[in-house]
Amino acid sequence: MEAATEVIPKVKRKAKQKWMTEEILNLMEERRCAKGNKEKYEQIHKKVQEKCNMSKENWINEKCKEIEPQRKHAPQTMYRNIEEITGKRTFLSTGCIKAMNGDIIIDKEKILERWAEY
Repeated sequence: MEAATEVIPKVKRKAKQKWMTEEILNLMEERRCAKGNKEKYEQIHKKVQEKCNMSKENWINEKCKEIEPQRKHAPQTMYRNIEEITGKRTFLSTGCIKAMNGDIIIDKEKILERWAEY
């Protein structure tokens, strides 16, 4: 085991969220090391939660400040930034259409036939 730790370098953890700072990552590493001491772990965990909440709120506020002027002049960029904040993507195609009588068609061949009718 010692040989492996000497030869293989330790991989530095990366932020999973865009709003995570180096300070948060260091606190998370410190919290991970303090798993044996419950009081210290809970104290560090509380700090991590506070820093995460504050950092995320600041990041969202900055993004909103970027989005506001884009409303009139760059709507495509605005929507891209909104998707980045919300984490939701809009899909253009649902894979189904309505027939002439109002029934929903899901089968690909029938959809193609319906488009040919259209």
